Amino acid sequence: MKLNEIRDNQGARRQSMRVARGVGSGKGRTGGRGFKGQKSRTGVSINGFEGGQMSVYRRLPKRGFNNIFRLTFAEINLGTIQKALDAKALDASQEINGISLMEAGLIKSMKDGIRLLGKGDLSAKITIRVAGASASAIAAVEKAGGQVIVEPKKETVLEKGVKTSKKEKTVKKSKKAL
Repeated sequence: MKLNEIRDNQGARRQSMRVARGVGSGKGRTGGRGFKGQKSRTGVSINGFEGGQMSVYRRLPKRGFNNIFRLTFAEINLGTIQKALDAKALDASQEINGISLMEAGLIKSMKDGIRLLGKGDLSAKITIRVAGASASAIAAVEKAGGQVIVEPKKETVLEKGVKTSKKEKTVKKSKKAL
């Protein structure tokens, strides 16, 4: 085999049809769009239109909803933390939190907090601060002599451009009532 003999298999590459390039091309004149009408023109998007009949997406009922208050957590397993401790990416003597996990490259972003899951084994004594943890993860960390500090994210509401906690807002409202 020589370099000048290398080529694709027969039929591996197929040229796309060049539409509306003369009658000899096979897709000339009307360009495969037929004669006249809305569909023969450019700039037409009538996907889902069923000729005056009620379209499928309008006939069928809506299902479910998106909860705008739902929290999404960055999940991390105990086994992953142990591997990072073994590789010296994390320090067991320091408190482990979302920032230290991001610096170690174990999570991309903290989202609404960190959730600790119990998959894997943990042998190091660690203190970890998370927004949530499974019961098996808490048991495994405490068995290794460590501590899990569960600190849920405070709910905040926007009031005149300043974020405040819900408790502060209810106190302000009650003062206005008096």
